[in-house]
This record gives sequence, structure tokens and C-alpha cells, in this order.
Amino acid sequence: MVLNNCFRIELLRKGIQLNLYTQANIWEANKDRLGTMYQMISEPPRLLSNAAGKPSCCIFRVPQSLVDINGKSYNPHIVSIGPYHRGEPRLKMIEEHKWKYLGSLLARTEPKGLTLEDYLKALEPLEQKARECYSESINLSTDEFLEMLALDSCFIIELFRKFGLLVRFERDDPLVNMVWIIPFLARDFLRLENQIPYFVLLTLFDLTTMEEHKENGKSLSYNIFLIYFYTDFLRYMNFLTLYMLTSMFYTLFTGMHLLDLLRSSVIPPGHEEPRSSNTIPTHTIHCVSKLRRAGIKLNPGKDESFLVIKFKRGVIEMPPITIDDFMSSFLLNCVAYEQSHKSSSKHFTTYATLLDCLVNTYKDVEYLSDHNIIENCFGNDGEVARFINNLGKDVAFDMDRCYLAKLFNDVHHYYGNTWHVQWASFKYTYFDTPWSFISAFAALILLILTLMQTFYTVLSYYHP
Repeated sequence: MVLNNCFRIELLRKGIQLNLYTQANIWEANKDRLGTMYQMISEPPRLLSNAAGKPSCCIFRVPQSLVDINGKSYNPHIVSIGPYHRGEPRLKMIEEHKWKYLGSLLARTEPKGLTLEDYLKALEPLEQKARECYSESINLSTDEFLEMLALDSCFIIELFRKFGLLVRFERDDPLVNMVWIIPFLARDFLRLENQIPYFVLLTLFDLTTMEEHKENGKSLSYNIFLIYFYTDFLRYMNFLTLYMLTSMFYTLFTGMHLLDLLRSSVIPPGHEEPRSSNTIPTHTIHCVSKLRRAGIKLNPGKDESFLVIKFKRGVIEMPPITIDDFMSSFLLNCVAYEQSHKSSSKHFTTYATLLDCLVNTYKDVEYLSDHNIIENCFGNDGEVARFINNLGKDVAFDMDRCYLAKLFNDVHHYYGNTWHVQWASFKYTYFDTPWSFISAFAALILLILTLMQTFYTVLSYYHP
């Protein structure tokens, strides 16, 4: 009995020691965990930095929800501009030509006393401002970051200068002689994740502008650079219009980067967004097929900007738009930019939403193509319909504060007019095609003959 009690006391003592040891280990583990948690609290976000909420931040990662829908439309295909896709192996081919173009620029400026070191020194005061333009914290040292800015900016500037015929292309330059490269470069220069701050481009452009390209001792950098971009590079892509060329003067050459610059030039003056929401909620509109049954027609407009859309007396006027690889990429990246940048207008988001409302099936695209509103260089009508539906999918949109709010409401009220709908439905059913008209006319003649036969039968009965 005594042995049993001693044995129990020994087990209890060891159990207490074990319990204390276990608690000590748990406490040490908790201390490590707490330390890790406090460290996470103290570290600022990297993938979406605090600078992303500032108006100065203008270069974002595209939201994953849009990437899941539109795939690789936001990723550069052959050239990396900026830090987000820097060093990717699939973009190495053009990366080598960046250094070649930088060398050709230095070959002209070094005899004038302007060296590569001067390029980097000009960018040093802009480093922090440039870093804050990106929504992510850039994991590059100062030297690496300035090297990237100088290399990518000089490549763009030199390429535009050559398109502006201020500098000759080399005779065997593959970027020009291989016809597929320039269209891919044009699209890559206008992708949201593939941008350099515009003030960096202007700084280096002004620095490297030679005396022969100056007037009255003052550099024309601001004007010349824009004119290069618009008149030569975009004309090559069949994207330049006279409206866009004159619009840059009205917008005072504003732009956060090349994508925003081109986006701003397409937005028509006088079509600003309302500052406050309408007191009456804005209503959406139906697809083309339903609008036609309600007697609403769609005709091509005459304005230069495809964003200028009008509605009057049952007719929607939409300026023609060419849907091709360049335009599809441009529209997608403009919508992504407007979704991310709080200070930008939402004109392209509104336009995308309107197209998404109008197009449900390939038949809607077919009608818009037949009426010269959409020029389809993208694929068959079904592919264009899918692109338009994806363009407006998972997009945050305030319909009450969009620049087309009045148009949405006017079309909705016209569609809801019972007399319009009934009369238009009758015409659509019986007079939309020649065959339906002939069938309706034959049925009317048959009805008249039947009535006449009945009348004469009754008449002969009373007056034999």
C-alpha cells in the first residue's frame, strides 16, 4: 500500500513537471508567433502599397478578376516597359534591342557632351516621384531603378524619333523590316502594366533634343513628342484621326503615361461626367434586337470620337468603331485603368457598359456591322459579341454619374411607351422584310375577297 502511494506521488510530480515544461514550450511558441504578427503589422503593404491610393499613382496591376476574364490581354507580348514584367525571358528579344537603341542615341549626344551619366543624373531627383506612380513597392535599388527608367524611356523616345523622321532607321533594322513587330510594340506601349511615368519621358526627351530640333533657343519637347506619337506612330496603326490630333491641344497635353494620354485625347470636350448623382435613378437599356422591336433605330454618327453617342426621336447615333486587335487591347486597358485610378473619368467604362447592353448575341453584332457602326476586323460576329460581353463584365460602374446617364434614361422611357412598342412590333413583324410584307399583303387581299364573297352571298339571299 505504501509503495503504491509513493508510486502515485512520483507520477503526479512528473506530470506536473511535464505540464510545466509543455506550458513553457507553448509560451515560447506563442512569443514567436506574436513577434511574427507584430512584424507583419509594422511592415507596409507591398503588392498594393499606400501610394496606390494617391492621385499621383497611375500604373497598376490589373485586377485578377479582369485577368480571369480577358486572359493575356493585359500582359506585354514582346517588350517590357517599367518594372512589372522586367526580366521575363519571353521578352528578352526586344530587351537586347533596347540597348542598341540607347547606343544609337548616345552616338549622337556624346559628341555634344551629353553622356549616359548625364541621363542618370537628370533622373535622380525624379526617383521617389516615379516610384510613387506604381501601385506596388518596386524591389529595385536606386541604381537599378534609374537604369530601367533610362533604358526603357530612351527606347521609346528613339523609336518615336525615327518614326518622326528626325532620325533615320538603320538599313537592316529588324524592328522595321519585320512587319509584325511594330503592331505588337504599339499594343504593348498601351498596356496598363507596361508604362513609364510621362514626366520621365518628357525629361529625357527634352534633355536629348539636339539644337537642330530647337526653335528660338527653346526646346519644343512637349509638342514635338506628342506630335511624334500621334502623327507617325499611330498613323501607322490606322488609329490617328484629325479629332485626336486637335484634341491634344484642348487637353493641354495632360496625361499620366502614354495609355492615359491617348485615352484622354479620345474623350470629347463637353461630355463631362455629372458631379453628383441624378435624383431619378438611371435605367439600363435593352439589346439591339429588343430596341428594334420597339421602333428604336441605330444609325452611324458623324462625330470623330466614338464616345459621342446621341439619341433623338427614336434614333441612336453611334460613330463607327473598328474592332481589331489594337482597339480591343486599347479598350480593355483603358477600362482597367479607369477601374484602378480614382481621379480618372469613367468614359471608357461607360462606353463598355453601353456596348455590353446593346450586344447579347452575334445577331446584334451583325446588325451593327450592317449599319456601319462596327467594322469587324476581329473575327466572326460571335467572337466580337463575346469580346464586348467580357469588356463590360465584373466592372464597377455608377450609372447615375456617367456621361451617358441622360441617354440611358431617354432610351428607357422611349422603349416604355406602349404606343411606340405596339406599333413598332406590328411593323417589325409584318413589314421588316419583303417576304413578310408580301405575306401580309396577300393575307389582306384574301381577307377582303372573303368579306366581299360573304357580302354578296348575304345580298343575294335578301335580293334574289
